[in-house]
Amino acid sequence: MKNIDDYQNKNILVLGAGMSGINASKLLKQLSANVWLNDANPLKSDAKEKLEKIGVEVIDAKQSPKILDDYNFDLIVKNPGIFYDNELIKEAIKRNIPITVEVEIASQVSEAPIVGVTGSNGKTTVSTMINDILNEERTTGHSYVAGNIGVPASTVTTKATKEDDIVLELSSFMLVGIKTLHPHIAVLNNVFSNHLDYHKTRENYVNAKMRITENQDENDYFVVNFDNEEWRELSKHSKAKVVPFSYDAVSTDGAYVKDEQIFFKDEFVMNVDEIRVPGQQNVQNALAAIAVAKIMGKSNSAIKKALSTFGGVRHRVQYVLTADGRKFYNDSKATDIEATQVALRSFKDNVVLIAGGLDRGYTFEKLEKDFADHVKAITLFGETKDLLADTAKKAGVKNIKIVNNMKEAVDEAWAMSEEGDIVLLSPANASWDQYDTFEQRGDEFIQLVEQKTGRKEEN
Repeated sequence: MKNIDDYQNKNILVLGAGMSGINASKLLKQLSANVWLNDANPLKSDAKEKLEKIGVEVIDAKQSPKILDDYNFDLIVKNPGIFYDNELIKEAIKRNIPITVEVEIASQVSEAPIVGVTGSNGKTTVSTMINDILNEERTTGHSYVAGNIGVPASTVTTKATKEDDIVLELSSFMLVGIKTLHPHIAVLNNVFSNHLDYHKTRENYVNAKMRITENQDENDYFVVNFDNEEWRELSKHSKAKVVPFSYDAVSTDGAYVKDEQIFFKDEFVMNVDEIRVPGQQNVQNALAAIAVAKIMGKSNSAIKKALSTFGGVRHRVQYVLTADGRKFYNDSKATDIEATQVALRSFKDNVVLIAGGLDRGYTFEKLEKDFADHVKAITLFGETKDLLADTAKKAGVKNIKIVNNMKEAVDEAWAMSEEGDIVLLSPANASWDQYDTFEQRGDEFIQLVEQKTGRKEEN
């Protein structure tokens, strides 16, 4: 960990007591800052006690602009999920108090080079694939994965050395708050139209994603999906060396597929069917990981070994188990339409789909063709159940069941399915109408499938 004095004796407010907030508080104390922490909800007494033991003052007051009157803050470190139209944040901006995020501070103390990964879909899978490859056949150091993947960046940047590597999954919420974060290799997996309730416009969302490369220079690398013209155009705005990847072989200057084989430039790397996880999207994810691995000098044998044993990431088209000829998959991370399209296209026409969730004002016409091509039956719950039912009807899906909760959905999916079918949870919506997180939703699905089938999750 680098010793920096940027935060020494500064008065800093950490907003949000989730993992990133608590770890940001600890790191800032190590950097000799004066730290206050405030959350929308009162902290549990044991958590509060642990923070106060290291000198973090917990402000139990409501998260309101009044806090700014009571203290003279030099900086605010906010949870990435807190909107910028939050009243406290708006007032801080008005008062010219700088606002940052935990991953920014964590990156500043890192001795290890950083690989940054962003994209609307596939970030976690790409980050995990890269990390697995970098740790394969390694003789010195270690690769760590952190960030939006569920591990705060500061837990790894404080212990990693120059011999190590750090792979950071970076969400648009994180990237909009950075100023100095400088990955040596940045990956843009794809860009759709997500989180417009947060970013307000697609332009703002795309600009947030592109911040991953804004501090790069000609000594760095920008790995970009070239299968979309817009993404090819975005690559022109980076100062870094652009390394493309392409399932459609739009470019052969990086990683690409030809005749069911994967190449990096002109060099054969592995066969497509050697990638263990199913679906075209996972081939694209693997291409991004391969491009990074080749830039970092990894051997083809290390790449092949890692990707041929990679079993996928929990809640991302995750195989759960097989019972009575039915295969169950958990894709709870599909919190948008595009992710569900990708999941459905991983299978043929025998999918019994479980979907629905938080109503963010979207409509679902884009799913009509995928429903028609892949879905034989569908069970729906959550705020968007009626909207999705209308789309399913237009797609010609004959068997549509509307239910109240996940238990009823699993029961109906079992009743509607038969041997040879795929039962897929891929909600196409955020989980917050009934769950705190998409992980909680996926875990409940797995638990209910285990109860229904009498079998245990398979690894």
